Amino acid sequence: MTSLGFPAPASTAACERADAARNREHLLVTARAIVDEVGVDALTMDGLARAAGLGKGTIFRRFGSRAGLLHDLLNDSELQFQHGFLSGPAPLGPGADPVDRLVAFGRERLRLVTVQGDILRSVESESALRYAAPAHAASAMHVQMLLGQAGVDGDLQVLTLTMLSSLDAALVLFETRDLQIDLDRLADAWEDLVRRVTRG
Repeated sequence: MTSLGFPAPASTAACERADAARNREHLLVTARAIVDEVGVDALTMDGLARAAGLGKGTIFRRFGSRAGLLHDLLNDSELQFQHGFLSGPAPLGPGADPVDRLVAFGRERLRLVTVQGDILRSVESESALRYAAPAHAASAMHVQMLLGQAGVDGDLQVLTLTMLSSLDAALVLFETRDLQIDLDRLADAWEDLVRRVTRG
């Protein structure tokens, strides 16, 4: 609405939406730069506002909270990951044997953790609802479906959650950084787990 109470012209509303989209992208680019330079733990709403040259209120209106900002930072890569296992090329996507798809799923998830691990870890630790988040729910549904297609018996829901826990960012980062376990070794262990579970 305008100050006189009349609806804003369509062109004005479209311009405002374009400005909001530009601000959002500017904030995400700036946030990624901060994370790359000083780490995710140093990313604060105040610091982002200063670096982006925008008001802190703008950032809170856009993301709601620091956790909301971190979720948006992950959104693009998570959507690409989901696109890969839902409709991308095999073996991650449709058209391959379900066991091979499970193996590819874990290997790609581990690769993603190495790229965005600190943000993933931070989101996992800050969100009490992380296991109910859409990205986790989509992964769980996918893994459970593949286990069923592979002929695995038993409680597939619990088995799925148990398997996915081995791909949690906090654990993977501990394994690679503190225990110095090579990523290829973790990926091979995931494949070994998948093949043991689906062996019947």
